Amino acid sequence: MRPIDGMVWGMYSEDGEKKSMTYSIAMAGKGGTGKTTICGLFLDHLAKTGKGPILAVDADANSNLNEVLGVKADITLGDIREEIATAEFVDKNPIPPSMSKNEYTNFKFNAALVEEDQYDMLVMGRGQGKGCYCFVNDLLREQIRKYYNNYKYMVVDNEAGLEHISRGILPPVDLILLVSDCSRRGIQAAGRIAVMIGELDLKVKAVRLIVNRAPGGKLEAGVQEEIQAQKLSLIGVIPQDDLVYQYDAAGKPLITLPEDSPVKRALGAIIHKLEL
Repeated sequence: MRPIDGMVWGMYSEDGEKKSMTYSIAMAGKGGTGKTTICGLFLDHLAKTGKGPILAVDADANSNLNEVLGVKADITLGDIREEIATAEFVDKNPIPPSMSKNEYTNFKFNAALVEEDQYDMLVMGRGQGKGCYCFVNDLLREQIRKYYNNYKYMVVDNEAGLEHISRGILPPVDLILLVSDCSRRGIQAAGRIAVMIGELDLKVKAVRLIVNRAPGGKLEAGVQEEIQAQKLSLIGVIPQDDLVYQYDAAGKPLITLPEDSPVKRALGAIIHKLEL
């Protein structure tokens, strides 16, 4: 599903400011909480319930959203950024003399977009090296925003630091879903991310908490107390499901879990609550 080239970035509100017609959702949480699994299953649910087209963005350098989805991603935006930023300092400049950096970025960006029936995916890839990346980041920002409004939803798998959102490389986010395990320490980490969201002034419309891998889908009283202490808004609890581990160990894409699996049922209930 290839977006149409040349779409503008948003529409104009009455006060003359551009606004987006795409609803953007970002997942965030510390490593090991199952955030990428939740993100992939969330995206799959939206796609299977007719919410597409969707732009999926893997913005965590350590994540593997494509494996959860069962798709292959050969080129990352990090690869493109590194290639262009260091082009002048390598023996053979990969950019043809007949092409500008902007034209070459557009060409490579098209190759990096993984196309599926109901969603497309971009992988942000590794962080910045030692070169100068300001100009290249500007190019990537414009490429993403050129395509962005062709989608009903953008779903982003972020690292805890929300680097790509805070730098403005990704468009503004409407909803951030914090994913935590069911420990007090996990809830405290989610609370710190929530504080950081406020400090970064990301102007997010809503921040909600998902607690993952809860035995029997229930939270102990101490964990519920910690959620209140951290002033987090709980949207739902995902139960521990051994089938997730079995699929992961076998290398099966997690979106192929049975539709009646506890994880998929719980996530469907959360999405229903969010009224997406």
